Amino acid sequence: MYPLGSCTMKYNPRVNEVVSRIEGIADAHPYRPESLAQGCLQIMKLLSDCLLEITGMDAITLQPAAGAHGEFTGILLARAYHESKGNARKKILIPDSAHGTNPATAAAAGYQVANLKSNAQGMVDIAELERMVDEDTAALMLTNPSTIGVFESEIHKIADILHAKGALLYMDGANMNAQVGLTSPGFIGADVCHLNLHKTFCIPHGGGGPGMGPICVAEHLAGFLPGHPVVNLGGEDQIGPVAAAPWGSAGILPISWMYIAMMGADGLTEATKFAILNANYIAKRLENYFPTLYRGHGGLVAHECILDLRRFKNVTAEDVAKRLMDYSFHAPTLSWPVAGTLMVEPTESESKFELDRFCDAMIAIHGEMQAIESGAADRQNNLLKNAPHTADVVAADNWDRPYPRESAAFPVKSLRDYKFWPAVGRVDNVYGDRNPVCTCAGMGNYS
Repeated sequence: MYPLGSCTMKYNPRVNEVVSRIEGIADAHPYRPESLAQGCLQIMKLLSDCLLEITGMDAITLQPAAGAHGEFTGILLARAYHESKGNARKKILIPDSAHGTNPATAAAAGYQVANLKSNAQGMVDIAELERMVDEDTAALMLTNPSTIGVFESEIHKIADILHAKGALLYMDGANMNAQVGLTSPGFIGADVCHLNLHKTFCIPHGGGGPGMGPICVAEHLAGFLPGHPVVNLGGEDQIGPVAAAPWGSAGILPISWMYIAMMGADGLTEATKFAILNANYIAKRLENYFPTLYRGHGGLVAHECILDLRRFKNVTAEDVAKRLMDYSFHAPTLSWPVAGTLMVEPTESESKFELDRFCDAMIAIHGEMQAIESGAADRQNNLLKNAPHTADVVAADNWDRPYPRESAAFPVKSLRDYKFWPAVGRVDNVYGDRNPVCTCAGMGNYS
């Protein structure tokens, strides 16, 4: 299990990648004449049609090469749209529950960023939105479900407020794996959205790419989609290219097409349901140990949950992240978007066995934390402050720690059958102040 919240580290079937290595796809040049690239173009057309049906939008470009790149392209479309109406607006509204790249995207596109406060439930404060949106607002960048793991229950009202002022609703598609088959950006009133094909649609993460961040738009933005100087992509008012290749990282698009084709509409919807079910299962099992910070309608979360560890005085969320490595887990997202928390996204890929293994680990760690808090364990020299424990450390002749080797290496019996040994021991983060906040998922767990 690789439970990085907001990153959607799901299972990627190997057969999808086999297709991307087929001769004629793997060796296709971006500028190959269309008459010699009909197979690739057909796959891209099929994929585009599927993505438009899934999102409920009217037009698409495959050119952006990553999620943040797609965000940037979507905001450039918003700018071009407003300029075409003679109204060069200056401001982008971004909720504090938005995906982390949104403020940088808006600033890079030349906009002033205005922070929109959330209400006590972690959703957009409608009264605050009505106060802030005006004729100078270009768009609201909204992540739905939000980065804190809840659906915006008044999403249609949010869209209506924006549209009444001539502003656009940009929907960040980072968490689209909680929407597919159940709702869509088009249904909720979005004007433009991006999709992370390396999240929801199975292109693997790793090494910083290659990713894919296609943009889907409503009809009134279709004419502004990116053009290209070599390949005619149509569009009456198209902005310039945002990538050197007309269809971005086209060689990996067959992976997403294969995934969608094999899953089918029913399978994709079932995956969405399980992504939501799995997150709620974890939140429920752990609620007496690590309460979930935000919950939406009915006390439920969407596809991820934020576990609140802030009440502990002598143990930090970072300590827990490192200790999880001893239990054979990569840590969840640490201290983002809220310091002192862990954001867990199990995705639909994990079995109940694996979900229980994670919950059992967290419950066992809770017991270790309680021992430290009560003074039963030393507050500096303990299982969590010394985690993770490498094989070299556990097997060393000079074991001098105030707890057994077995507690360090095999805190639960199942680890005797399945054990990942961390390669590196404790490596602390470097903090500029006394409040340890790590905004990069997993940062500090490895060196």
